Amino acid sequence: MTQIQLAAARAARRQLSRFASRNNGWRFSPLVCHNAADVASSIARSSSANLPWSSTQYQVSFMSTEAAKSNDSSSGEEMEFQAETRQLLDIVTHSLYTDKEVFLRELVSNASDALEKLRHVQATGIISGSGDQESIPLEIRITTDEAANTLTITDTGIGMSKEEMVSNLGTIARSGSKAFVHEMNLKAQGADANDVDPFGEGIIGRFGVGFYSGFMVSDKVDVRSKSAGKVSDNETQITETDDGPIVWESTGSGKYSISDLSEDIRQDRGTSVVLHLKPELSQYSNESTIETILKKYSNFVGFPIFLNGNRVNTIDAIWLQEPKTVEEDKHSAFYKYVSHMHDEPLSTIHFRMDAPLDIKALFYIPSFHQEKYGMGRMEPGISLYSRKILIEAKSPDILPDWCRFVKGVVDSEDLPLSISREKPQDTALVGKMRKALTRKLISHLSRMMKKDPEKYKDEFYKEYNFFLKEGICQDFESQQQLSKLLYFETSKGMAGELVSLDEYVSKCPPEQNDIYYLFAPSRELALQSPYMETFLKSKREVIFIYSAIDDFVMANLKQFEGRNLLSADRSELGLKDDDDAEMEDKDSSDDSGAAKGLTPSEATDFCAWFQTTLASKVSTCKTTNRLSSSPAVITDNESGALRRMMRMVETSEGGTSSNSMPLPKQTVEINPKHEIIVGIHHLKEKDPMLAEVLAEQVVDNCLVAAGLLDDGRTMLPRLNDLMLCIVKNNVKEESDEKDSKKQS
Repeated sequence: MTQIQLAAARAARRQLSRFASRNNGWRFSPLVCHNAADVASSIARSSSANLPWSSTQYQVSFMSTEAAKSNDSSSGEEMEFQAETRQLLDIVTHSLYTDKEVFLRELVSNASDALEKLRHVQATGIISGSGDQESIPLEIRITTDEAANTLTITDTGIGMSKEEMVSNLGTIARSGSKAFVHEMNLKAQGADANDVDPFGEGIIGRFGVGFYSGFMVSDKVDVRSKSAGKVSDNETQITETDDGPIVWESTGSGKYSISDLSEDIRQDRGTSVVLHLKPELSQYSNESTIETILKKYSNFVGFPIFLNGNRVNTIDAIWLQEPKTVEEDKHSAFYKYVSHMHDEPLSTIHFRMDAPLDIKALFYIPSFHQEKYGMGRMEPGISLYSRKILIEAKSPDILPDWCRFVKGVVDSEDLPLSISREKPQDTALVGKMRKALTRKLISHLSRMMKKDPEKYKDEFYKEYNFFLKEGICQDFESQQQLSKLLYFETSKGMAGELVSLDEYVSKCPPEQNDIYYLFAPSRELALQSPYMETFLKSKREVIFIYSAIDDFVMANLKQFEGRNLLSADRSELGLKDDDDAEMEDKDSSDDSGAAKGLTPSEATDFCAWFQTTLASKVSTCKTTNRLSSSPAVITDNESGALRRMMRMVETSEGGTSSNSMPLPKQTVEINPKHEIIVGIHHLKEKDPMLAEVLAEQVVDNCLVAAGLLDDGRTMLPRLNDLMLCIVKNNVKEESDEKDSKKQS
């Protein structure tokens, strides 16, 4: 080692010794060095490289001599994480919260905690004094000053001493409220930290960062406080003190100061947080803005909140009360508050749960929903609270999307929250809570359906059946439970008479293993549909569905109570027509002069011709005995649902039917006994062109009956040609008759 290196090492040792003696061996900066030789060696290396040495290049924190010795003798080093205080404060105040307005929620929560602490020590007798303090009401007062551009939040709570200010405000991420709860519990439980917490349900603070949110909107923050008392020597009581109020001041730059409060500024017991707002955020000194934020986030704080002398939080958090004790007028007022509507709720669901976590919930079903008449899609209606403080308004995570018509609140003290308290943190636990709440809602609707079926059908189902059907298509875990809540018209019921799927199954004959449904625009068209003919013959009941959402419900549901849901347009329905022979005998006796129908060989020949002639539209043609009064039907059971789905999607995206995919080839089943089919069979040899036109019309008629024809106007030229042909034939016949009469 050179002379320069030795001199540098000696200087470093002397400097380190001075710092160590001043700081009692504690580290004070981010880099840890265990002895002076390490620094000296580093300095020596920099000196040999002719590098300048300054205090900014070498940041040193100190450990005690004993710690250094123990570390020297150990095989490894145990080091602590360090933090750049100013950068951490910058992150907390500028990057932690999504909305700046949340600062008011955090500061009001801190004020509530201070009041809760004082209430606890007064109730338990821990605080002692003359009793003058008990005459001061426990409340929060907020004052706006637009001229000075300040906002002041004052509480009459427990206050802080200088030591508590240093500990609570000078240490980021140290929660004074959490520490207070822990300390009170230890005293109450005989210093056993593992015992159940009997106190702290009213305490909101947990993370120790909410106070610093004030720097989001402020250039400077003043905290004026007067402590309610100091802890006695035996740490069993808090004794009133005559110490004057003090003030904590900071600009959020990483430094703060604490001094005695000026005598011309009054500060009674408690704490006042004065925010010197940034010029561009002067809206937070406006009374109406602050009132809106208070009612949004802190309207249910357990202590009175006054804004410029006027009480703000006048509504009780009734969801925390016992459900049986809440009166109807309170429910009415609270419903109007959470829903922003002026009607009365159709139904109220007030309950508590303790699994998967402690939950208090209050749901309302409005008398009508707001998606009618083109009013747009509603936002979720449930807000998440924790200890009466709003965490997330209109949360999309509490209930499935199909439940967005439900209004209300969910409060859970056990739900893990993000550090900003704007979102739940444990997504798996939130998912379990979501399932539990959904089951509770469905269970309530099931009880309403059984106990008050008229109210359920006439009021709830009429208004909200679309949401239940949407749930079946989206919420697969709840499909079977939701399917029990549905009602439909049937072929055997009267117009407007609704039956549930359970009621339909109860009326099925023992041999029926499937549930049949038919899609049609109306009941009249459903009854006239060619697909109904086989069900009328077999005396089977058919469910009528009239909207595309019903078709999607059936396609997604697929089964109900072990029975398959089958569309009436399926080619194979498995129906046994016991009365076919009797019906055929009756038809033959009634229609003795009618056409006998095609023989099996003629039917086979006709099907081959039909399929070849209309190859662009027909994939398969075959005979069927399911028809009696109709010439043919299409039995492609999947294409109908797919076509309607594609049309609905395109319409929602602003498309038109002309942009839709081409219609696929269809399977056509013909009635070989029908006069139209018999007539076309004879015409295909006598007048092939007319037979082809008639065959095309038969296919289009089938498409219309199946709801698959995109635009019926495509048939108009053909229909005009057919009418012209009929008119010409009639005119010719009349002319021939006249000529024959003249000749005679």
